[in-house]
Amino acid sequence: MTQLQIDLEKLAHNYNSLREKTTSTTKFIAVVKANAYGQGAIEIAQKLVSLGADWLAVAYTEEGIALRQAGIKCPIMVFYPQSENINRLIDARLEPALYSTAFITAFSKALLAKEITDYPVHLKCNTGLNRIGLSADDLTHFLAKKETFPFKLQSVYSHLGASENQKPCPFTQKQVQRFLSLKAQVEKAFSTPPLFHLVNTSGIFNYPEYHFDAVRCGIGLYGFANQADWDKTLQPIARLTTSIIQLHSVEKGESVGYNQGWIAPQKSQIAVLPIGHADGISRRFGKEVGGVWIKGQHAPIIGNVCMDMIMVDVSKIDCELHQTAVVFDAEHTTHQLAQRAGTISYELLTALSPRIKRVTL
Repeated sequence: MTQLQIDLEKLAHNYNSLREKTTSTTKFIAVVKANAYGQGAIEIAQKLVSLGADWLAVAYTEEGIALRQAGIKCPIMVFYPQSENINRLIDARLEPALYSTAFITAFSKALLAKEITDYPVHLKCNTGLNRIGLSADDLTHFLAKKETFPFKLQSVYSHLGASENQKPCPFTQKQVQRFLSLKAQVEKAFSTPPLFHLVNTSGIFNYPEYHFDAVRCGIGLYGFANQADWDKTLQPIARLTTSIIQLHSVEKGESVGYNQGWIAPQKSQIAVLPIGHADGISRRFGKEVGGVWIKGQHAPIIGNVCMDMIMVDVSKIDCELHQTAVVFDAEHTTHQLAQRAGTISYELLTALSPRIKRVTL
């Protein structure tokens, strides 16, 4: 059976370790978007709420609705809400990030139509990442009209584009200076200013001086922090395993898989595992780039990754049918596997298919 085991005690360890790096008054925004980075949003969100997270954060409205339907009542930020889902967002009492003048106008109109006032919102400002967010002019326009909007401004934030880079980092410093400028502008406009937040996981480690009123943490909760020294303080919470469903003996010169992706250099023993690119194991991991661990020994993926299966060379491993194969765990991490394929742990984790059974420990 292929399954992703999630250790909630390791999640608790990561949460507490990250919390210790902030002050007692710093709010903690736990990011559970993309199905909690592929690891199961409902169970992880429930655990994070029990641990004391002040907000949960998701990317899109539907993710927040799923949490509400699971009975989660704590504040939930939506980073990238879209106009077509505004009414559903309001009905679920989710807190949107207002990131453009067009969305501000649409959201304000929807609230007024429902005769709702003081709705909790967050302002997302662009300080240089140039992805989404209000420009400096957009912010000035918003503040000039703030009394006309049916909003209660909970926070103002931006996102660092290179927070893991070694300090001093000129790009990050430029972003920080822009954020400090807009922070001063907002503070001047409100007698009781909202919260301000800037850092993500890497920023929690690298920029303690810029934690401000809150921190946002995603990948760190799941065991990674983008630098080896930081990773040592965290524990990967996921373990992906599968099992051998067939063993083949192939002669020297025989091929394995589509397009004769691997030619046996000598008589070889091949194990077939029921996991493939439809499960999130990219074709990039084929042709011996990636591999699995069987009885503590590395078995390279040979040939091309299939939609539903991979084949591994077990010629040097004394294994049998139904033997467990570890794709990644705390020892053989997603970071290590992703590096071999020229990608990052975020992509590997979030690509894991829903058809992989999630099991919480």
